[in-house]
Amino acid sequence: MLVDATARRFTQERARKTYEALIEAAGEAFLERGYDATGTPDIAARAGVSVGTFYRYFDDKKQAYLEVTRRFLAEAYHRVMDRLTPQRFAGMDWRATIAETVDILLEQSTLHPTMHKTFVEMALRDADVLELRRAFDRITLERLSALIGAICPRAVVPDPEATALVLQVAAVECSSVLGGIRGPSPVDAARGKAALSAMLYRALFGLEPAK
Repeated sequence: MLVDATARRFTQERARKTYEALIEAAGEAFLERGYDATGTPDIAARAGVSVGTFYRYFDDKKQAYLEVTRRFLAEAYHRVMDRLTPQRFAGMDWRATIAETVDILLEQSTLHPTMHKTFVEMALRDADVLELRRAFDRITLERLSALIGAICPRAVVPDPEATALVLQVAAVECSSVLGGIRGPSPVDAARGKAALSAMLYRALFGLEPAK
């Protein structure tokens, strides 16, 4: 559901460019104002077209939002998961591996906090957005599970998939707080990352991180 193969195809280049301009404009509007405060006239104006033209390509703003979100998640997946490979961490000590993994996972959620907050809120009230989130979570879980299985002793982590799920949820929740999505964080990002890294290190390797 997140792959580019789901994108619309156009026989005319002009139609494709108009569609892409609307997607870009919608992305800017949702990123800046969130879903509820964004209207179709705002999207059309940003794209330099009429509201009628908007409705030739989309049924409503939700349809535009779903495409913007699909692209946002696909980009996020590649930005994060292309960097979380066993090859990347080959030869790296376990503590550094955990610290860098946490940095990569937290970076995405704090990169565009408004978009992330809107996505979380929409997933709670809209089934289509929720399915996008589930698709993203599934493929993220698969990659994290493979990474943990490759770098962690099975005697310490007998269930890489379940452990990956806990890591994924912990990173998402921590990033929401540290990124200010739920209001001012009670601790700064550096302290939060350090604490999360230490906790995960103990969980994944059964050891206390070196001081």
